[in-house]
Amino acid sequence: MEGFHEGQKVWVEQPGGSQRPGVFVTDAEISGLLGGPPAAYVVYPDTRSGEEVSLLQITPREEEGAT
Repeated sequence: MEGFHEGQKVWVEQPGGSQRPGVFVTDAEISGLLGGPPAAYVVYPDTRSGEEVSLLQITPREEEGAT
C-alpha cells in the first residue's frame, strides 16, 4: 500500500461511493494496535473539520496541471 505524507492532498471515499477532497494528517496508529483496520486522520479544507478514516478510503489526489 502506498504511504502518505503529512499535508498530502487526498480523496476520501464517503458513504455511497462519492469522494471528498481532504488532506492527510497522520496515521492513526492506535486503531491497528486494537486489531482494527489501519486508519489515518484527515482534515477537510472546506469545513476545517477532521476525522479518522480507514486507509482503504484514501487515495492520492492529483493536482490539475501536475505532471
